[in-house]
Amino acid sequence: MKTHPYHFTICFILLITAGSWGLFWIPQREFEANGLTGGWGTIAQMYVPLLMLAPISIWRKIKGKSFGLDYPLIGLLMGGGIACYANSFLLTDVVRTLILFYMTPVWATLYELLFVKQKPQWHRALTIILALSGVWIVFSQGFTFPVPQNVGDWVALVGGMLFAGGVVRTEIVQPKDIFSLLISFFFYGGLVTLIIAYFLGDTLGPMPTNDAWIAMLPWLVLMSAVFLIPTNIVLLWSPSAVGSGLYSIIILIEIVVGSASAAVLTDESFGWREIVGSLLIISAGLAEIILAPKSK
Repeated sequence: MKTHPYHFTICFILLITAGSWGLFWIPQREFEANGLTGGWGTIAQMYVPLLMLAPISIWRKIKGKSFGLDYPLIGLLMGGGIACYANSFLLTDVVRTLILFYMTPVWATLYELLFVKQKPQWHRALTIILALSGVWIVFSQGFTFPVPQNVGDWVALVGGMLFAGGVVRTEIVQPKDIFSLLISFFFYGGLVTLIIAYFLGDTLGPMPTNDAWIAMLPWLVLMSAVFLIPTNIVLLWSPSAVGSGLYSIIILIEIVVGSASAAVLTDESFGWREIVGSLLIISAGLAEIILAPKSK
């Protein structure tokens, strides 16, 4: 694909946005600690933004446009991937969620090869080696590979596979209606959260009380307005502008922010492994941005 005229600007905004998602585990666990158990915090973070955007959908329909449910496959893949990602924080360690979900560069490159018929170039091989080397150093223990060991690990891994599929699908479809992309993400992703809650209800916990809903609703609305809606606009649209491979490399910055914040706010360590691995991950993102072929 041709390089977007605002390639570097988009990459920078995506980098900042993805970095902010490295702190997503904090409100996710806070919602659970304050009564939104059973994965209902994740469900609410899909449907509260959807309800907030509903008036615009109705207005669009009055004007002869669609409600916005035009991208079901992208919504199911990307929304479902984030649903798995969010719930995995409740079922396993922060660092295990990050490492297993952010195998996305590998999945995205594989999907590009299979479905886009785009052969990886030498610079992509370099960036994947750098990124995965950083991931390995940060999260492996000794020389062992961090394979899934519990339900939360598997949910995170499947989430990464789904999300990468959605990223590649976005690159293929090149959606122009960003609002429909956003509505599809929250609506279809919300369906996946309900399915997860149904099958993993015993593991995730009981239904929240009415008092918990009342107490947390203002925070859910605030989070939707200032974080979930604006950041998802960037995350959902960017693959069509920068390509799924580059996108999957840049969002690895979330690992750096997530591991560092977990080290500061939890009892998880942040030593030489995390420092060296983080530098490799950042180098991978910079290399991909700089070495990506430019359009003539």
